[in-house]
Amino acid sequence: MTTENASHDFIRKIIDDDLATGKHTEIVTRFPPEPNGYLHIGHAKSICLNFGIAAEYPTTRCHLRFDDTNPTKEEQEYIDAIKADVRWLGFDWGDNLFHASDYFEKLYEFAEHLITTGHAYVCDLTGDEIREYRGTLTEPGRESPYRNRSVEENLDLFRRMRAGDFPDGSRVLRAKIDMTSGNINMRDPVLYRILRASHPRTGDAWCIYPMYDYTHPISDALEGITHSLCTLEFEDHRPLYDWTLNHLPIPCHPRQIEFARLNLSYTVVSKRKLLRLVKEGKVSGWDDPRMPTLSGIRRRGFTPAALRDFCTRIGVAKKDSIVEVELLEHCLREDLNENAARVMGVLEPLKLVITNYPEDEVDSLTAQNHPQNPEMGTRQVPFSRELYIEQADFMEDPPKKFFRLGPGREVRLRYAYIIKCEEIIKDEAGTIIELRCTYDPATRGGDTPDGRKIKGTIHWVSAQHAVRAEVRLYDRLFRQADPESEGDFMECLNPDSLQILDHALVEPSMGMAEPGRNYQFERQGYFCLDNKDTQPAHPVFNRTVTLRDTWAKVNKTV
Repeated sequence: MTTENASHDFIRKIIDDDLATGKHTEIVTRFPPEPNGYLHIGHAKSICLNFGIAAEYPTTRCHLRFDDTNPTKEEQEYIDAIKADVRWLGFDWGDNLFHASDYFEKLYEFAEHLITTGHAYVCDLTGDEIREYRGTLTEPGRESPYRNRSVEENLDLFRRMRAGDFPDGSRVLRAKIDMTSGNINMRDPVLYRILRASHPRTGDAWCIYPMYDYTHPISDALEGITHSLCTLEFEDHRPLYDWTLNHLPIPCHPRQIEFARLNLSYTVVSKRKLLRLVKEGKVSGWDDPRMPTLSGIRRRGFTPAALRDFCTRIGVAKKDSIVEVELLEHCLREDLNENAARVMGVLEPLKLVITNYPEDEVDSLTAQNHPQNPEMGTRQVPFSRELYIEQADFMEDPPKKFFRLGPGREVRLRYAYIIKCEEIIKDEAGTIIELRCTYDPATRGGDTPDGRKIKGTIHWVSAQHAVRAEVRLYDRLFRQADPESEGDFMECLNPDSLQILDHALVEPSMGMAEPGRNYQFERQGYFCLDNKDTQPAHPVFNRTVTLRDTWAKVNKTV
C-alpha cells in the first residue's frame, strides 16, 4: 500500500497491481547515472521517483548504480558530486551502492554465452561502415559480411579482443538479431568495443568495454530490480532490453517502464550543451548558480524541500511536455517564505543623516526573524544617527502613488521610527549623495501614537554597524522560453543573467551568516551566503529568487 501523501501515478498503480497479484513481494528500483557529468534538474525527477517509491512502500529499496562503462568520459569528481546531490535531495541508498563495473566479468561470460548460442558475432566493419549497413528509418539494413562466422571463430576472436590482440576500433561484438527490423536499435547492435583506457575502478584490467544497452538490463537483473524506470527516449530501446534478458540464463527479468522526462522552460538540460556553456566560459563552471545542475541550484540557494515539492506537483506522465519554470519558482518561494529568516540589506545605498538624533547614541531595536513564526525568535538591530537606505526608496519629484521618501515626506523605518526628509545634499554634478532628515522619538518601533497615517515603510542599515557585502543578482540564463526551438541556443543567452553589486550593505547579524542558509532581504528577495567565493572579510550573497515573478511583464518585450 502507498502512503496517503504519495502521488498515485501510472507507475505506482503498476506497482500496486504487482503487489496485489503476488507477482512481487518486494519492489526494487534503481537510479543509474553515468558519471560523465553533473546531475541537472531533470535528474531530480528521476531521483525523487525512484527513491520516493522506495520510501513509500514498506518492502522497497532503491539502488544507486553508476553506469561506468566508458572510462574516457568518467571521473571520480562526477561520482562524488552525484552522491552529494542525491543526499542533498534527502535520499540515501544505504548499503545499495553498485557500479556496472562490478559486473564486468559476468558481462563478459554472458557475451560468450550469446556467441555460443549463435546470438552474437565479432564484426570487422568500421564504425562508419556499421552505420552505412544499418540502413535508415525507411530502408532496411544489410547484413555484415562477418555475420555468419562460426561459433568457434567468434569465440576465438572475442577472447583475443579481451587479450588485447587487436587495435582499438578494429573489431566489435554485435548481437545477431534482425537487420530488417523496423526498430533500428534491433539491427545487430554493438555489444562490446575495443577501448584502451584506464578505468577509475578496474584500472587497466580491461581493454574491451560493454555498451550501455547491453550492460543496463543485465545489471538490473543481477541486482533483482523489479521495475526499471527510465525516460521516454529509452522506449525504442525496450525491445533490446527484453531481447538481451530473454537470451541469457538470468531468472530475474525486470520490467522497463518509461515516463516523460522533465522539460523546463527557459532551461537547457542536455549534458553536451551544458558542457559547452562551461567550456566557452559563458558560466563560471558546473556549479554556476545560473546552471540547472543540482550543484548550481544548490549553490544559488534552492532548497531540497522545494525541489521535491516541485517534482511531486508535476507528477509522472507518459507523454512529454514543457513545465513552466514559474511553477518551480512558486514552489521555491512557498518554502522560503515559510522558512527563511528575515534580515535587512541595502543593495544600492543612499546615505541618510538624522539631524536631531544624538551623534554618539546607538539604539538597539528588536526585530522579528519571521513575522509569521514567533518560534524563529528575534534579533537586535542597531540604530544610529547615520543610516543607509535604498536609492530606489527616494525620489526628488515623486509621482502620486509613490509612498516612499521624498522632500517633506514622512516614511516609517522598519522596526524603528518615523522620519521626515528635510534637505537634499548633492555633489557638483547634481547627484544626490545624502539626505538629511528628522525623526519622531515618540514613534519608536514604528508606532504612531497620534494616529497619523504613514503609508510607506522602508528598510535601512546603520552606517556605523553595517557589513559590506558583494551581492550577485541572478536571473534566468536564457531570454526565450524554448532556447532550443530554433538556431543556436547560445544566441538566446540572457545578457542580464548576472549583475554584481560590490557595495551592498547588510545588517550586522549577517556577519555571522551561514553558507547555504536562506534569508529574505526584506523587500528585496531571497538570498543565501555563497559557499564557494565567500571570504571572512568578503561575504558574497547570491539571490536565489525574487519576491515575485518579474518576468510576466518583461517577457512581453522579449
